[in-house]
Order: sequence, then C-alpha cells, then structure tokens
Amino acid sequence: MRASSSELLRFVAIESGPDQFMAVPDPARRRPGRGAHLHPDPACLALAERRRAFGRALRIAGVLDTGPLAEAVTLAAAEQSQ
Repeated sequence: MRASSSELLRFVAIESGPDQFMAVPDPARRRPGRGAHLHPDPACLALAERRRAFGRALRIAGVLDTGPLAEAVTLAAAEQSQ
C-alpha cells in the first residue's frame, strides 16, 4: 500500500552551481520546480541514495547534495519517535 502524500516529505532541487544541486525540504509544498516525495525515515533516504533515485525523480543530471534533506529526515524521524 502506498503512503498518502501528507505522510511524505516533499523536497525540490535547488541549483547551487553549474551542474550542482541541493535537495531542499519543502514542508509547505510551495517551492517552485519539480518536487519529489520521500518517507521521513533515514532508512528510506539511504535506500534512495543507494538506488540513485533522486536524479531520476527530479530529472536532473549532475551532483546532488542531500545534506539539507538528510537533516530534515533526521528531525522528522526524531519527532515521530517522541
């Protein structure tokens, strides 16, 4: 069964340089550009990174920094466990 979009964390790719992007969380779902969704779970983030799913989901070619997204996932997971 698929999770509803309200349970998922939306993120977008922001260009930070030539062929370099940052995956930035978009909890308000208002940022422009192509977005993607991810479970707010560190295991799902690790699996998506291992499968190189972010580039395909966001339709970008180049280096993607997932640091800000990883921080948001860690915070969301910590909030859910409380």
